[in-house]
Amino acid sequence: MHSLTTDTFFNGKLHITQDASGYRFSIDAIVLAHHTDTHAGERVLDLGTGCGIIPLILAYRNPDIRVYGIEIQDELADLAVSNVGANHMQNRITVLCRDMRDLKPRMIGGPADVIVCNPPYRQPNSGRLNPDPQRAVARHEIKVSLIDVLRTVRCMLRTAGRFVAVYTAERSAELLSQMRLDGIEPKFIRAIHSQIDAAAKLILVVGIKGARPGTKIGPPLIIYDADG
Repeated sequence: MHSLTTDTFFNGKLHITQDASGYRFSIDAIVLAHHTDTHAGERVLDLGTGCGIIPLILAYRNPDIRVYGIEIQDELADLAVSNVGANHMQNRITVLCRDMRDLKPRMIGGPADVIVCNPPYRQPNSGRLNPDPQRAVARHEIKVSLIDVLRTVRCMLRTAGRFVAVYTAERSAELLSQMRLDGIEPKFIRAIHSQIDAAAKLILVVGIKGARPGTKIGPPLIIYDADG
């Protein structure tokens, strides 16, 4: 059993436990949750939920939604279930340990209104593979590819439903073209920079299933100020 650490959000009202040495969520997940608007009664699906960070933030911000977190790795799914229980959100969040490629809308009670995802950024043969298997699966396309993610979105999202993703800027053309191929029209894009004078490493994209073409570019998001 790995050692665990606990972080708090919203002035200590939300507690997130995660592996000290395995896969840990990063700023990407916080940015993604922040940019995901939800409305009462909506069904939200998080693909690759990890320790459950995004469902927990979304359900905390809007108690009137139902969130489903999908996680293929047993240990991470167990951690997500534990986090949901520790924050008393069992009536709002359901964690399913399964391969997203096998999902059907009936498994979550019908098509999702909103799908969020932070897909693995790297192709299997690019860059150094992390020796920690949890981190390797989260960062490289070992279990699912970008095409798999977007095919799942196409299958699971209702028409006019929203897809929100944070992805590596390096592969932004790939993401946008694949979204359009799968009928998810990119409607909003925002570049994410670590510093004001640094190139964007990430992009945030919001797409709508079956929407007409027409994309807005939001202001850049700068993570750190000059003194870090």
